[in-house]
Amino acid sequence: MRKITLLLLLCLVLVGCATVKESMSGVFDYFSGGQDNAEPPTPLVEYTPELDVKVFWKESVGVGADGRTLKLIPAIGAGKIIAADREGVVEARDAKTGSLLWEVETEIPFSAGPSLAAGRIILGSSKAKVVALNSENGEQLWENTVSSEILAMPVIAKGIVIVRTTAGEIVALDERTGRRLWSYEHSVPALSIRGTGSPLIVGDKVIVGYDNGKLVALHLNNGKYIWEATIAMPKGRSEIERLVDLDVDPIETGDTIYVAAYNGGVSAISVSDGEVLWRNDKISSHTGLSYDNRHLYLSDSSGQVLQIEQRGGAGLWKQKELSYRSLTAPVLYQDYVVVADYNGYVHWLSTRDGRQLGRVQISDSGIDTKPIVADGIVYVYAKDGTLAALTAN
Repeated sequence: MRKITLLLLLCLVLVGCATVKESMSGVFDYFSGGQDNAEPPTPLVEYTPELDVKVFWKESVGVGADGRTLKLIPAIGAGKIIAADREGVVEARDAKTGSLLWEVETEIPFSAGPSLAAGRIILGSSKAKVVALNSENGEQLWENTVSSEILAMPVIAKGIVIVRTTAGEIVALDERTGRRLWSYEHSVPALSIRGTGSPLIVGDKVIVGYDNGKLVALHLNNGKYIWEATIAMPKGRSEIERLVDLDVDPIETGDTIYVAAYNGGVSAISVSDGEVLWRNDKISSHTGLSYDNRHLYLSDSSGQVLQIEQRGGAGLWKQKELSYRSLTAPVLYQDYVVVADYNGYVHWLSTRDGRQLGRVQISDSGIDTKPIVADGIVYVYAKDGTLAALTAN
């Protein structure tokens, strides 16, 4: 109890500044399910693998996230995988072989990205910089400054780059020049989990989740307010109990947005008007969601992997054998669910019942970013910079 009280006091005194949040990442990681969790990680159980999981190739990209909680997720396009590290290194590698195509050293402390579109790579930094590089050679094209640290993946659509800062600001930049087009400001609570959900662009709408449990829709072209939905309501008496962060990247399918909240359940929301179609209040998550034709998949705040129905949010199965292993968001790969954990293991689960089918360790360091699937290959990026391509059959 003394530990929780001390951490709460530290957070309440040292909030509102991105650089302070960075220096106190261990404190915020405590609340985000990191290795300081009161429950020890569940030991891995032995089982007979049903899948042959292979490391197709494995390379190193600088220092990776250097142990920090960042949103450095590789981007894949035109046969290349592009990754950045905390110290400003950006690499492009052949997606099939892992061979290095080009590398630049920018000395910019990247914290989010890269995002890829129209020959440009967009990254955000802890120093409130948005940077665009040429995807063919890494040459810097433009740079702009926003209000604070960027911990959400920049998103790009119709020639517009949308950036979300830790201070709650949404900024739209011209993709070609970096010129500011519009901005939208929203207050953030004093205490929150480190991290911010990335914006989602659906048609002409920019969808953003905030740390007060609100989901907001803005017009892509001018930033004008369209609608707001209450996804989660704070409950409890203490500040910790009342945390309802929407740090999960929302997803969209069939004109429905799905989003999960820490202490706030999983919800389905209409794209057109923000109506909450259903809510499952029993689930808490701060990692992310994936989906297939009928189901949603997520890792909850206890490290259990769940399959739930898209139509009503009812739970179907729950994989408990990976509890408290600080799982990433799951991703769908063929007929399997893939998640990674705090100790560098990547796990393959059955979509039918969640049972473990295979696993491989690619690093001793943790993996906290969602795996990526492209062209029949699963790519994972560990906190120490290990970048690996995996296959299973």
